[in-house]
Amino acid sequence: MGIEDKARNAAEEAKGKLKEATGKAKDDEGLEAEGKADQAGANVKQAGENVKDAFK
Repeated sequence: MGIEDKARNAAEEAKGKLKEATGKAKDDEGLEAEGKADQAGANVKQAGENVKDAFK
């Protein structure tokens, strides 16, 4: 399950980066902020996975 979660988190982070870049290109601050929020959420989830791995 851990590898699947990590892959899902990486995909979510990539999606956030794409949204952020699209927002910058279109001068859409809302989309850019949404992309940054997606990335932050993915990073928090990834940190949780790293903590789980540390206690295995």
